[in-house]
Amino acid sequence: MAVHVLLPLLLLLLVPTVLPYIALAASSPDFTIFLACGAGANISFPSDNPARTFVPDAGYFSPARAPAVSAGASSSAASPLYAAARAGSSDFSYRLTYPDTAGASSFLVLRLHFFPFVPASSSTSLSSARFTVSVLDAYALLRNFSPPADGIVKEFFLPRGRSGDFTVRFSPDAGSSAFVNAVELFPAPPELLWNGSTSVVPVGVLEGTGLPQWQLAALETVYRLNVGGPMVTRENDTLWRTWLPDGPYLFGAPGQSVVNNTSSPIIYNPPTTREVAPDVVYRTQRAANVTDLMRATTPGLNFNVTWTFPAEAGSRYLVRLHFCDYEVVSSVVGVGIVFNVYVAQALATLDLSPEDRARQPNEAFYVDYAAMAPRAGNLTVSIGWSPKSSGGGILNGLEIMKLQSANLSSPRPHGLTKKTIIVIVLATVLGAAVLACAVLCFFVVLRRKRRQVAPPASTEDKESTQLPWSPYTQEGVSGWADESTNRSSEGTTARMQRVSTKLHISLAEVKAATDNFHDRNLIGVGGFGNVYKGALADGTPVAVKRAMRASKQGLPEFQTEIVVLSGIRHRHLVALIGYCNEQAEMILVYEYMEKGTLRSHLYGSDEPTLSWKQRLEICIGAARGLHYLHCGYSENIIHRDVKSTNILLGTDDHGGGSASGGAAIIAKVADFGLSRIGPSLGETHVSTAVKGSFGYLDPEYFKTQQLTDRSDVYSFGVVLFEVLCARPVIDQSLDRDQINIAEWAVRMHGEGKLDKIADARIAGEVNENSLRKFAETAEKCLAEYGADRPSMGDVLWNLEYCLQLQETHVNRDAFEDSGAVATQLPADVVVPRWVPSSTSMLMMDDADETGLSMTEIADSQVFSQLNARGEGR
Repeated sequence: MAVHVLLPLLLLLLVPTVLPYIALAASSPDFTIFLACGAGANISFPSDNPARTFVPDAGYFSPARAPAVSAGASSSAASPLYAAARAGSSDFSYRLTYPDTAGASSFLVLRLHFFPFVPASSSTSLSSARFTVSVLDAYALLRNFSPPADGIVKEFFLPRGRSGDFTVRFSPDAGSSAFVNAVELFPAPPELLWNGSTSVVPVGVLEGTGLPQWQLAALETVYRLNVGGPMVTRENDTLWRTWLPDGPYLFGAPGQSVVNNTSSPIIYNPPTTREVAPDVVYRTQRAANVTDLMRATTPGLNFNVTWTFPAEAGSRYLVRLHFCDYEVVSSVVGVGIVFNVYVAQALATLDLSPEDRARQPNEAFYVDYAAMAPRAGNLTVSIGWSPKSSGGGILNGLEIMKLQSANLSSPRPHGLTKKTIIVIVLATVLGAAVLACAVLCFFVVLRRKRRQVAPPASTEDKESTQLPWSPYTQEGVSGWADESTNRSSEGTTARMQRVSTKLHISLAEVKAATDNFHDRNLIGVGGFGNVYKGALADGTPVAVKRAMRASKQGLPEFQTEIVVLSGIRHRHLVALIGYCNEQAEMILVYEYMEKGTLRSHLYGSDEPTLSWKQRLEICIGAARGLHYLHCGYSENIIHRDVKSTNILLGTDDHGGGSASGGAAIIAKVADFGLSRIGPSLGETHVSTAVKGSFGYLDPEYFKTQQLTDRSDVYSFGVVLFEVLCARPVIDQSLDRDQINIAEWAVRMHGEGKLDKIADARIAGEVNENSLRKFAETAEKCLAEYGADRPSMGDVLWNLEYCLQLQETHVNRDAFEDSGAVATQLPADVVVPRWVPSSTSMLMMDDADETGLSMTEIADSQVFSQLNARGEGR
């Protein structure tokens, strides 16, 4: 009797444990088509969940003469599925028939596998194939597509046709070929797409695009990430998807986020099911690391966690974010996690609270956003701190799908009448005539303008008198845009095309210079990529900066660096020797600075100690380079990433020697990937997304998103204290009041304790007046408001004065006005104070076009995408 009573009770206790797994069963699609293209037998994958078998494609494709090719003995296919392919130098297509089931999903999943190999016996080359893939006679899914050497799987969601026929066509480019290794087609589960509300961001930007029409268009999966976790393979996903780790796309300093996980069952409630994302994705998450220690480092600074993705400017994307709160807090007990979500550099959800969307811990949910990629090309996703919560945000998974509208040309007309042909010919002739007249007028006007300007200045002097971005630099290149919307008719890419081709260096030359990027030539690692030492064919020593494939900075900064450095020359700016952009590589080649970074000579290495005089000379050289950038003839250039790793040192063969004999040290400012044009005359600032390096960032710029050249002055002030103290700008191993060098040094200077913060290795050689003047200059650079900071010209003058005090031991009050001693300094020491001239070119970032007010942008904090890496790029 007791057994009969206990059994129902036991079953009741097991129900809560079993229920979460009820939703874990795989879906049962009404059909599946898996083709092993070019294969002669079935290829099975019993470990897939559910198991799959790819069958030979014979009978599905036309024309029948499209050859099947197999891999040669030298090829090592990653899978038996990629040991054969269907390939040809002419069009071929697959016709796939599926049942027209009532109530079925309105979308189909199409996956195409492309893994090039060396054919055993065929004249068709897969490695050089370039072709177009189209489907349903409506969508060109891939245009002029050339698969990478490592292979790729392309996934698309396509509207389901009514006829039950699905055609995939492969069309080679002229003189090339097309191929495919495998084809998958099956219906998407009904809950996978458009099963919930979609938020439009930024608000108002996409309203005219007809968001409901998105549900009728095709989508291409471009990113699918398991945030905070390892790669998820098809064996662990009931839809045979692959989820990549998020690490390569994470933007920001190490330690800015932490990884959480759970071993408890994941709970699914509609519309979220295991088909939306497997439970392994929801078992790990990345969370913002908002701690008291980090808040003490920079008061008032909100730490966002940001992921950045290369995207096509102006294209539309569906961004899906997956969440799972492991500790949902009842509103009766208290407030749980609350955070802001930002997509495409705009506020997407204000104060998102998981407890409003999940009723219990470990309950999965997702949020969809419709967004347009900024014109800079990078699409960002951020989770940010909210004042309504003491903690940061969370994210478990991320998917980005690109919208593809029907884009094939309409059918060509047949049977044109004679009248129609005459009209077409006349219209073409008239159009060509009008265009020719317009071009002729343009060149006449351009020639007249050129006659009115003076010839370019000579560039033979050690310090060029040619001002940056004059109308004569680099064949008329006069500006650039980084993450901005250029008001002129040209963007960065157009200006890239106008940079002299003499700067281009072939990939073969770069590989020869670095011994194919051998590890023994590696001299640095940064956010952009690795830096290698090398030598060109003529013996010129060079530093080669090679972008990583998963670089967080990528194309915009690569282009900006080339355009900036190709247009300016200065003795204290690192010279760009050339660049390479072949085979998806982004490589910059600079003059080699054999002594490395300023930071490496201050701390953290075995480099010899710099004397106080050498430190002053290095700071003066860097200040000269920055002063040159700020005081251009037509535009002033703001560096935006001034730090000790971006000040490189070399041997100055023209410097007259050092005090200890031998060549003197010369300092040069490097890394212009974040640079941008400053405000025009009559304007006080440039509104732009915040970029820079943690510890060096101007707090006023961070709070207002208003950039001026005084932001560089602030960063340089941090460098000055770094030079004086010889310690990192942020050192969390120290006491709380010493973590931030700027706050600590200013406080100690105010207390008259300079001797306590100065590098002990130079204590006996520093003139007291020189030291005080140096610290005073650095402190003025760190003023809270830019208007209270000196210009870079004033900073340079004061540093020159510090050097004079050190060398001549002038017994003068170091706090008196610098102008009072100007007449006693050599004429070549005093730097003329250039006044920026008027310019009509003001680069505005995409953030300025979102429709948000500056207050809203400042409150969003999404733009705090700080490059907090400890090393230079």
